[in-house]
Amino acid sequence: MELASQVIYVDNVEEVLDFYYQAFGFNTKSLSDDAEYGELNTGSVKLAFATHPYAQAHFKQGYIRAHPKQPALGFELRFNCKSLSASYDKAVLAGAEPLTPPSKKDAQHFAYVRAIEGTLICLIQQA
Repeated sequence: MELASQVIYVDNVEEVLDFYYQAFGFNTKSLSDDAEYGELNTGSVKLAFATHPYAQAHFKQGYIRAHPKQPALGFELRFNCKSLSASYDKAVLAGAEPLTPPSKKDAQHFAYVRAIEGTLICLIQQA
């Protein structure tokens, strides 16, 4: 078994896809005709977004919605980047909430932002 994708349920798929392009440079790979589901070009593991009604059509159990004004959910997405400071600044300029500016702990260089839909993002620059 291997991880195939990560789907995050959001209010507006097109808005979130545009944010991830502006903030991190990920192009849209696909968007359904009804704009209820979209995927980004992120490499081997697919990152997708779907609307809350899309989710509710696939399963009836409730879930906690990610929202930027609520406490963050207990997971993060990690993106490798070449220039940590430039990537952090670009994300914040695109509308990400700055959480932890570029920092170093042991041999790891990292920064944290929160995406417009409420997802925690860790930016990592390999040493």
